[in-house]
Amino acid sequence: MRARRAAALAALLALGAAAGGCGHSENAARPAAATTTTQTTIVVRKKTTPRIVPGPHDEPVPILMYHVINTAPPGTPNPDLWVPADAFAAQVRALAGAGYHGVTLAQVWDHWKRGVALPAKPVVLSFDDGYLSDYTKARPVLASLHWPGVLNLVLHNLGPGGLTRFEVRALLADGWELDSHTINHLDLTTLSPSAVRHELVGSRARLRRLFDVPARFFCYPSGRFNPAVEAAVRNAGYAAATTTLPGLARPDRPYELARIRVDAGDSAEALLAKLG
Repeated sequence: MRARRAAALAALLALGAAAGGCGHSENAARPAAATTTTQTTIVVRKKTTPRIVPGPHDEPVPILMYHVINTAPPGTPNPDLWVPADAFAAQVRALAGAGYHGVTLAQVWDHWKRGVALPAKPVVLSFDDGYLSDYTKARPVLASLHWPGVLNLVLHNLGPGGLTRFEVRALLADGWELDSHTINHLDLTTLSPSAVRHELVGSRARLRRLFDVPARFFCYPSGRFNPAVEAAVRNAGYAAATTTLPGLARPDRPYELARIRVDAGDSAEALLAKLG
């Protein structure tokens, strides 16, 4: 079984190298397939009635951008996209110690648009592409604080070498949000209008069908977009979209939401400085 999964992983890596990865055409290799998971019982959290607070509701919010939560093997392309698990845990502890609280993009959006209350110092932790380490490394760290993550899933990564459907459902049961990152992680600015629509509408429809989620938000592959792509995202029914543009996310630019990229060499103190 491991041999088959390793072979599938190698094929996916070759595809990723050809298509390009996140972060301005950077390609993040997938975590080692030898990492195994234990299938645990999924406990679904109860929903609570949101509390509405008086306005204004236009505060900028930091959205952190992660890729692989693991140590990059020697020779890995774009090793900066790999944040070691111990560094990630230290970053999350530092965020909590500084008074931050993990939230989803949907929570931020509902605050901006409806005045739904947010905790003090909200921060969104987003994870691009759909790597196994989202489940094996990031999930337990965030679960220890009852924090959610935001998974921007490329659908061709669902399966061998990436996340399984069970693992995605386990993340959702923990309170994670699932958003679209297209089907094939292609540069949308190079595609025909019909191909762009296929990537946008097809990915959203499949996420809804497989996981019964609204998939309200979109993440541009490799951060690549232009006015035509932005209009297509809006016409496809997405409420907002995240980019690789640096900075804080603001409600007046819903289809150009900035994020703060977290690199392999970022210490906990360096991450706090980026937010500051």
